[in-house]
Amino acid sequence: MTQARKLAAGNWKMNGNRAALAELEALARAHPDPSVDILICPPATLIQTASAAMADTAIQIGGQDCHAKESGAHTGDISADMLIDAGATSVILGHSERREDHEESSEDVRAKARTAQAAGLVAIICVGESLDQREANNTLDIIGGQLAASLPDGCTAANTVVAYEPIWAIGTGKVPTTAQIDEVHDFIRTRLIRRFGEAEGGALPLLYGGSVKPGNAVEIFATDNVDGALVGGASLKAGDFSPIISALEAST
Repeated sequence: MTQARKLAAGNWKMNGNRAALAELEALARAHPDPSVDILICPPATLIQTASAAMADTAIQIGGQDCHAKESGAHTGDISADMLIDAGATSVILGHSERREDHEESSEDVRAKARTAQAAGLVAIICVGESLDQREANNTLDIIGGQLAASLPDGCTAANTVVAYEPIWAIGTGKVPTTAQIDEVHDFIRTRLIRRFGEAEGGALPLLYGGSVKPGNAVEIFATDNVDGALVGGASLKAGDFSPIISALEAST
């Protein structure tokens, strides 16, 4: 089993303008030759500019969503080919904010992932439970259902990343215990191996996301089957994201 390189991914969400590119430049200077992959997913308005600015650095640029169709009458949406044309290498799909705010189902996420992969993007597919589901001891049932319905057939370590983001931990400052993270990530790994085989399912990167900060990154990255992080607010500033990247490098 060949393990993919670990990944520190930053999701800027609906934050940032051209002035924020200075943070990318600072991040690139701090990590000129990283031992892990670094990905920033800025707003769509910044993808092309950010990609051009980071062309000679180790920083990759991704998108935050794409449409399931290749093109067509879908006002305001962005296709996978458009993301690639703008310089993106990856795209976040199925984030809880998309599932909740835009009522995206796991089937919707699966369709988007299939289109993204076919276009040549790495699909970062998010799964996660709500606080009510966690407190009702339904976490693994929820995650298992989301995995089965959100991941298309043909997922490999080269075209797919799975990110576990407990909804109740996103932007709240609340973080699951390492035992809780370990339980879910072990469960996801087992399901991936069962479906995609040892070679691909065993190597497919698993990220943790949800209030990851410099102060808790070392402990999180020491957990089994955590191959990196999908970071929200702490990725907006190089001074916050850089220590998280360094913690991930130290865990390799």
